[in-house]
Amino acid sequence: MDTDLDALPVIDVDTHFTEPPDLWTSRAPAALAGRVPRVERNERGQEQWVVDRDLVLGPVGYCVIRPDGSKENGQVTLDTFAEVHPGATEPAARLRVMDSFGITMQIIYPNVLGFTGSFVMNVKDEALRNFCVTAYNDAAADLQAAGRGRLFPQAVLPIWDVAAAVRELERSHDHLGLTGLVLTDSPEVWGLPVLSDPVWDPLWAAAQERGLPVNFHIGGGGPMGAVWQGPSPGAWIAAMSTLADMGNMRCITNLIFSGLLDRFPSLKFVSVESGVGWIPFLIECAEYQWDENAVTGLALRPREYFQRQIFASYWFENEIGSALAKLGDENLMFETDFPHPTCLYPKVREKIHETLGGLEPRVQRKVLFETAARVYGLALPA
Repeated sequence: MDTDLDALPVIDVDTHFTEPPDLWTSRAPAALAGRVPRVERNERGQEQWVVDRDLVLGPVGYCVIRPDGSKENGQVTLDTFAEVHPGATEPAARLRVMDSFGITMQIIYPNVLGFTGSFVMNVKDEALRNFCVTAYNDAAADLQAAGRGRLFPQAVLPIWDVAAAVRELERSHDHLGLTGLVLTDSPEVWGLPVLSDPVWDPLWAAAQERGLPVNFHIGGGGPMGAVWQGPSPGAWIAAMSTLADMGNMRCITNLIFSGLLDRFPSLKFVSVESGVGWIPFLIECAEYQWDENAVTGLALRPREYFQRQIFASYWFENEIGSALAKLGDENLMFETDFPHPTCLYPKVREKIHETLGGLEPRVQRKVLFETAARVYGLALPA
């Protein structure tokens, strides 16, 4: 085993925060008491998040790691907070989990509001919607502070109001210190303009000015089509997870051909939890279609846009050398997806050695931490 590889820092660019039960209730103003996101038991005894009067947001947090460290395969989530590993929710316990796998830093995404914060759009009351977002970002800042320079939650934004989204981006970065934002790639699902529409330009300008990456996490975009019912719950979960990964193909394609990247040439976009093996095919297809359709009006070719501004992460794939060879070594990063059903846990180190052990040290460094540090503006601890 390559012991030099074990000595390298690791920035895990996709993990999740199982929001604690009092995240919103402890911050709620009197006017919203009893309506903010809270945990209630359903008729089957499962704990679930409920907002407003009776709108169910989802289960406790899509965590399948138990307090004893065992992983529950074949289901989307454990049923109660008592069954969830404290590392999913508590900063100190999360750091201990990271230490056990030699992970230096983690980028963290939400659960309750959706992996991109888009579930909050189902809340009808705008004041309640706004509170859901701002309270989450306040809690994210507290989590980041408790992480002692190792935990970096990404901000969610009130996308129903571009001016408000810009203000929350500014607050999240300038006052709370958050290092990036996560956004649905399909606001049109909620009757909003597509992201290439100039109405969004003030948001892109604010992010570009601050050097903040825009993260498109799987499961936060448009409809991926019906998932056919399989012979078991595990089969349905596997099919859903596979289709969710592939949903980001549409996102990257739209970025490349929309003209948005010409207007904001230094803005960074990250395809999160989507894998990387399919990206060389996408770029090859886009290059072919570019030539065959005599594309005009864009400054760069698809491969050039990708290499300049788009990043992606892998976790389950057994071989990434071919993707690195075809795409270059500046745009790919490593993740674990802890503590979700498809996470690498507990074989994190094994996967790092399996996929990176035979590559040049400079490539290992880029994939494990240098590219992520550049994208998210992170300074590695001494």
